[in-house]
Amino acid sequence: MKWLALIAAALAPFSAFSQSVPRESYSKPDLLIEPSDLACPDTGRQFVVLDARSREAYDLGHIPGARHVNHDAWKDAFGDGQDREGWGRRIGELGIGPDSKIVVYDDAGMKNAGRVWWILHYWGVNDARLLNGSWRGWQAENLPISKESPEAKPAEFHAEPKAGLLATKQDVLAFLRDPRWQILDSRSRNEYCGIDKAKNKRGGAMPRAKHLEWSDLVDQQTHRFKAPQEIRRLMDQAGIDLARPIATHCQTGGRSSVMAFGLELMGAKDVRNYYRGWNEWGNEESTPVVVPEEGKEKSE
Repeated sequence: MKWLALIAAALAPFSAFSQSVPRESYSKPDLLIEPSDLACPDTGRQFVVLDARSREAYDLGHIPGARHVNHDAWKDAFGDGQDREGWGRRIGELGIGPDSKIVVYDDAGMKNAGRVWWILHYWGVNDARLLNGSWRGWQAENLPISKESPEAKPAEFHAEPKAGLLATKQDVLAFLRDPRWQILDSRSRNEYCGIDKAKNKRGGAMPRAKHLEWSDLVDQQTHRFKAPQEIRRLMDQAGIDLARPIATHCQTGGRSSVMAFGLELMGAKDVRNYYRGWNEWGNEESTPVVVPEEGKEKSE
């Protein structure tokens, strides 16, 4: 393919960039792929690349061969995670089959790509990865950009939810009664403390929830995941035990998808995403809410 040859020619000056963080030190390094690795023809042809930016940004230029995925539509369509037929069709239309390997990138600091990654993971894609550095990382290495929109050949994809990835409100209520479970709030500090209600009826946090903002896992200048030692320090500081089960949440599932990714990257064994998050919890009358700064429970 012509674009693969162009990429190969561009690689040599930037081979050191992908070694800036030794991926071997992550517990699951293959959840990430470096721009220069994806750009290698022998590697790149193995993957379906999904661009989770806006359609306008995609049309202005994207990774050669990348297919556009409508992040906003996926965000709204996930619902309760039960629409097997709809998601089988939606994923298959992108040319993704049962054995496809996927790489996702965005220009939103991993938030949109993280959601798409988690949804693919949930519906049974066995090899889905994030591009470390995302679109910004690809540009930083001066790798080729294309305006051609490849036509995906629809594939047959049987969507089947993976057990143990999604948490419902009832699950979280049960987790709160079980001391083994950790609740991890990945929203901003102001949301967690009830200062910013984000248009919800109620602000604050779940009882005994720990806090680590999703964006702390990613270098906001490079859009690369931070070094494993730094992520470990942040998780230790937040009181997170990777050996115990964790349910993470945000407002609508995107930020918590990045957190779920980061937890898996670091070796957590049992991670669930409360996808409906505070959008559901903070607008119910009966769910328990506390204000962490005051330590006072607002409802039983």
